[in-house]
Amino acid sequence: MTSATSDDAHPYLRAASAGIRHHTRAASASPADRVHLDTLHTHLTALHQFLDRLADATRPSHPAAGRQLAAARTRLWQATAEVHSAFHLVPSPSAPADAAECHPERLAEGPPVLTICQRHLATGHSVRRKTTPTDLNAPLHGHASTCAS
Repeated sequence: MTSATSDDAHPYLRAASAGIRHHTRAASASPADRVHLDTLHTHLTALHQFLDRLADATRPSHPAAGRQLAAARTRLWQATAEVHSAFHLVPSPSAPADAAECHPERLAEGPPVLTICQRHLATGHSVRRKTTPTDLNAPLHGHASTCAS
């Protein structure tokens, strides 16, 4: 069995990265809208799930690398939470004035608000099972870089 070369490895991850690079280059000076933030939140939550599984799979054979991936997962969750908050701060033409906050106990105005809140709550449940409040609030700690400066 031969191992895949870097060009053949992980084609879907490479495609996702290419899509992000495309949108970065194509981004105009216009502010983010709810559709962009919802799509970005979808991408971040999927990446969070991937990092979660990768950290769990890596930790037994390479504990230090697994811890680093778990730390990356925590930081990614923080970024995801900020994108979720930004989504609710961007005005919606159809939303009432008090709709700026996420209220899962009330029916939201429908997609994408209902969708982003459900996705965020589901991912948050996973985060709370594996992460302590201390981990979530800890400052980013310095790590020795493995890359030459």
